[in-house]
Amino acid sequence: MFRMARDYAARWPLSPMRNTWLVAVAIILITQDIGAQKVRVDDKLEAYPTESVDLHCEFIDGGGKTKLTQVSWIWEPVDGQRDNIAVYHPIYGQSFPNLAFKDRVVFLHNSLENPSIKISNLRMSDAGRYTCEYATYPSGNEQGTTTLTMLAKPKNSATVVTVQAGTKSVVVAQCEAVEGKPAATIKWLPPFGGNHSMSTTNGPDGTVTVRSEYRLVPTPADNGREVTCMIDQRTQDRPWVYPVKLSVEYPPSVSIEGYDNNWYVGRSDVVLLCLANANPAPTTITWTMASGPLPDTVEVDGNKLTVRKVDDTVNTTFTCEVKNKHGASSHQITTVVIEAFEDPSSAGVVAGAVIGSLLALVLVVTLIAVLLTRSRRQQRRGYPNSGDSIATGSGGSNGGDYGNKARLLFSGTGNSSNKNGAGANNIGPIYTYREGCDATGTLTEKASDYHHHHLHHPSTGNPPSAHDILLSTEMVETDRRKFDLDDSMDDEEERYDRFGGVGGGGNILPPAYHVRRGHGAENEMDVYLDDMESQRDGSVISRTAIYV
Repeated sequence: MFRMARDYAARWPLSPMRNTWLVAVAIILITQDIGAQKVRVDDKLEAYPTESVDLHCEFIDGGGKTKLTQVSWIWEPVDGQRDNIAVYHPIYGQSFPNLAFKDRVVFLHNSLENPSIKISNLRMSDAGRYTCEYATYPSGNEQGTTTLTMLAKPKNSATVVTVQAGTKSVVVAQCEAVEGKPAATIKWLPPFGGNHSMSTTNGPDGTVTVRSEYRLVPTPADNGREVTCMIDQRTQDRPWVYPVKLSVEYPPSVSIEGYDNNWYVGRSDVVLLCLANANPAPTTITWTMASGPLPDTVEVDGNKLTVRKVDDTVNTTFTCEVKNKHGASSHQITTVVIEAFEDPSSAGVVAGAVIGSLLALVLVVTLIAVLLTRSRRQQRRGYPNSGDSIATGSGGSNGGDYGNKARLLFSGTGNSSNKNGAGANNIGPIYTYREGCDATGTLTEKASDYHHHHLHHPSTGNPPSAHDILLSTEMVETDRRKFDLDDSMDDEEERYDRFGGVGGGGNILPPAYHVRRGHGAENEMDVYLDDMESQRDGSVISRTAIYV
């Protein structure tokens, strides 16, 4: 009835008068249809393959005057084709005459009033119109129709087509949605400089396969670029997206890197690299030299050339050639070998190290000289380092008494001879002044006797000279330094003036020598000479006496 109203409205142009009349006709038809409609079914259903669907049917009898004889389900896959797939008779029972639905169709209720069925394990070919038709008395046949739409999710895919760089537009990528229902739509993102085409193919079961091809003029720069295929279809929750990286093949382009314009004689391990941009990857890389075969100092490892030691043999032009299946390409570079030169930075470091070493050496030598000079001055003005005996005298029972004191004076006699006929450098008598428990305080003369040099007594032989005293091994090095003639005269005069007016005769005696009496049978005397004074006649006179 609805179809009749639509068809009628489509035949006649709309106008205000006719529009009112058509509305009235449609209301009458709908009222008649509602009044005549006694079979209630679903209008439309959708299902997927391998799933199941319930087709509902119910007879509505308002007065209860219609007698139901049997009910049948009729399948119309296309217009004009009707196949009975299920029959129910209250006496004869159920029947399924169509083998295509055998074992897949069942009645949900054993009742004429509610003859609903279930179709399991659906197929795409099951799509169509399903009519529930009653045989009644006295009104005749009553029916209701349900349209079943089978949906199919497409099998989506996207592939890259490997091409060679050129000047013509070719297919570089493909995208397709296979056996979908309804048909899918395909888009390419982003469409950089290319275009796409679309094609569809209908399947025998009502599915549709959609294919799209992406085309462009391929260049080496397009290799690795990414395009995205997007497929949208009703059965998908969201669009299907798949990125595709383009594959464009091309012959090699070559460059050489590593030369720094600083190849000097003697330089070691310089490297040249042959860089090739190619797709597919290079199959061979060859290094050659314009001046002839590569010398022994040159090593090649693939795209790497290493010069172990630079000399005049590599003052030449190097060529690198690269090949792949689409062709060959080469590049060359000229290397210039220069004379070796000294690195200023290295020379500066060496010079700095040498100067620093010399300054350090000078500093050490200066420090040692200062320390030695200071030690020498201290030794000139100081005393013996140890408690060695300086002079010993012989004695009786008091031989071990160190309390006695003696003053000794060595004096020169000028150019005249002494009583023993000694020379100008002979030392005169030794005078001692002893202060003990029984000392009389008299000044006595005592011979000099040295422990190691065996100096002679004035009465028996020549007395020791100043040189003999200086060479005595009994004296320590510090004592010898006391004969240094360069010592300050002012200090000596001040020390000498402290000894004046000894005795009534006004004789001036120098400071006494330290005299120590030993314990042995023979007399030992160690003489400490302090600050000897050189005379014009060549003699040396001691001006300092040491106390024991």
